[in-house]
Amino acid sequence: MTKWFLGFVMATTLTVCVHAAENLKLNQNLDYTSDSQDGPLITGDRLDDGVASGKPSYVIMYGEACFNSKRQARRTVELYQKYRGKVQFVVVDLDHKHSPAQDELVKKYYKGYIPHVVVLGKDGKALYDSSGEVDQEKISALLDEALR
Repeated sequence: MTKWFLGFVMATTLTVCVHAAENLKLNQNLDYTSDSQDGPLITGDRLDDGVASGKPSYVIMYGEACFNSKRQARRTVELYQKYRGKVQFVVVDLDHKHSPAQDELVKKYYKGYIPHVVVLGKDGKALYDSSGEVDQEKISALLDEALR
């Protein structure tokens, strides 16, 4: 193989790896009053992707039959609409098999409670790492700071 071709393959591979989830949408059938199993809370494209450096990231880990996760999923999609293209969004549905990149996030951050939210700065360091619901304003403030 020529050096040019190897360089092209590496550049293409790197380009593919830097994307995160896109076109996030909330499951319209969610019952916010119970721990019913309503299916995936968030749908979209590239939901198997993990975090790539260089941009702030918002990571949510959730279980499908958890009303707290359902409410945090709604906040996540609202944040996605606000920060689309500026912040990477990573969605980890703990009820389904994850990609190797998401497995690394689960091993590193998940503490056994859902929902779990992690906000990473451009350098990949955690600015927020906690289980339970978190209000949108707090996450917005962290993301705004990370974007500066």
